[in-house]
Amino acid sequence: MEKKNVIKEKSFAFAIEVVNLYKVLAENKEFVLSKQMLRSGTSIGANIREAEHAQSRADFIHKLSISLKEANETEYWLDLLHETKFLSEMDFQNIKPKITELLRLLTSIVKTSKSI
Repeated sequence: MEKKNVIKEKSFAFAIEVVNLYKVLAENKEFVLSKQMLRSGTSIGANIREAEHAQSRADFIHKLSISLKEANETEYWLDLLHETKFLSEMDFQNIKPKITELLRLLTSIVKTSKSI
């Protein structure tokens, strides 16, 4: 039985939400900011997947650090989309806790990995 990988599952579910949110924003003719959010938001999970097959502990930390940076950037785009009224209050309140959780998890994993 395969061990459950929480960060992998949460980042994939988050990427799906980001893609769906991008579709809504594109329908409303917002392409520039939302494209940035799409790129960084889907990159989080992609880098986590890469970290699964890291060649060394240093490579693992590097890949997860990139994922952490992408999560931080995604939070920025979400905040900006919200503050500029492209993102509804409801959509923002739905997605904000998820990016906050990913940031917390990634920060914790990177810190723990560096201290081993």
